[in-house]
Amino acid sequence: MNMGKVYLVGAGPGDPKLITIRGLEALQKADVVVYDRLASPQLLRHLKPGARKIFVGKLPDKHMLKQEEINRLLVDLALEGHVVTRLKGGDPCVFGRVGEEAELLAAHDIPFDIVPGITSAIAVPAYAGIPVTHRDFTSSFTIVTGHEYNNKTYSDIDYEKLASATGTIIFLMGVANIENIRDQLLRCGKPSSLPVALIRWGTWMEQETLVGTLATIVEQVREANFQSPAVIIAGEVVKLREKLAWFERKPLFGRRILVTRARSQASDLVAQIDELGGEAVEFPLIHLRQPEEPAKLERLDAALRRLPEYDWAVFTSANGVEYFFRRLAQLGLDVRGLYRARVAAVGPKTAEALRERGLIAETLPAKYQAEDLAEALEPLVQPGQRVLLPRASIAREVLPEQLRRLGVEVTTADVYETALSDEYGAEVLAMLRARAIHTITFTSSSTVTNLLEVLGTLGETDVPRLLDGVEIACIGPVTAQTAADSGLHITHMAPEATVDSLLRTLVAGRTEAPR
Repeated sequence: MNMGKVYLVGAGPGDPKLITIRGLEALQKADVVVYDRLASPQLLRHLKPGARKIFVGKLPDKHMLKQEEINRLLVDLALEGHVVTRLKGGDPCVFGRVGEEAELLAAHDIPFDIVPGITSAIAVPAYAGIPVTHRDFTSSFTIVTGHEYNNKTYSDIDYEKLASATGTIIFLMGVANIENIRDQLLRCGKPSSLPVALIRWGTWMEQETLVGTLATIVEQVREANFQSPAVIIAGEVVKLREKLAWFERKPLFGRRILVTRARSQASDLVAQIDELGGEAVEFPLIHLRQPEEPAKLERLDAALRRLPEYDWAVFTSANGVEYFFRRLAQLGLDVRGLYRARVAAVGPKTAEALRERGLIAETLPAKYQAEDLAEALEPLVQPGQRVLLPRASIAREVLPEQLRRLGVEVTTADVYETALSDEYGAEVLAMLRARAIHTITFTSSSTVTNLLEVLGTLGETDVPRLLDGVEIACIGPVTAQTAADSGLHITHMAPEATVDSLLRTLVAGRTEAPR
């Protein structure tokens, strides 16, 4: 068997987007990933199909595996011929014990790469609005381990030199040792008024910041029951937080939001949640695909081959536009066959999708629902006219029925269908049970029913109880009604069936994130 290779990768401080490009590439190559608790679980979604995941995380009072066992595990996996990515929080070379892992790999002549990551020592204070240097305060900083090991081989921290040699002092892994750190700094001449901040779970949605001075910080930590993992930063730069605390001031900060729409539709919503300071967890419950049954395709193709006969083409979603043009291309048909037809669209996203393909939609109803579209079309269509309605196979019959009442001949063309997807289901269920999801967005009735079905197949017997306390945000009244009928309490309902309206509603109704 060929020798494998090991990538020793820094995952960054927690925000999954703070991993480096090279680190992400190493994840995508991996046959096996060995990871700890400070690496974002969302990074594991970048693994190739079939890649093995091994958790070796450490809690303050418990190790899944001892460091020596982790070292040996990496060697054994590489000797078996695997490409292994060792994913470590922060930077692997800053108290990450990467040297020990690399030494054993080198001893066995196993090739390895060390991929640096963004260390929490710098990134976490930055996310709390505290740059570690500033020309008005200090031009130097020191990173120190705040956790003392009785059996360590390196010398004790020289606090006297530390206190006099640098402006900003950053302690990692030091919450349990905060009283000793305070005492040592005071003993070595640091003033009791020196600003101190502790940032817990920095760059995550759980980020909390505690600000005090050397005189007050120990009591503050006790009163707040402030726990690890946290970065401690002592220095005048802490004063800048009052002006620069950018991350915690974003409107959706602290909200981890489950996005349940299909992956092909989710990018805009995910990007805007991120821009507003929230964390989007994608759970694509719906997989979109072209109809697969021969009889359905025959009906679709027959409808599309009659393009010159239609007086109207009415599109009810951007997906309908995408799959309509996809099937036209497969059939070798020209959209110019619609030369006689006027075009209508439900909502601006659908209209935009049409514009990108050279078609201008005439009708944009105010609320973007099928009922509104039928009402808007009523004074425009004439009895006897022919309407093509490209849509999803599960679309409601409201629009074609109302149009037929007007004496219009309607041809429905099921250009795509939805299939249930349970990818990441176990991960999402675990997050819901741990109360790590704060908000769930539903963008269609099928996302509601599919979520309940997926959670049920995973063994959750009382989904409404599981979601009690989780904000439920629906894109419009039809989706909201489906959620309510399923026993869910609706927290937010967008007045318009658009992503922008949904986000505005979330921001307007934002409450403090659970802690």
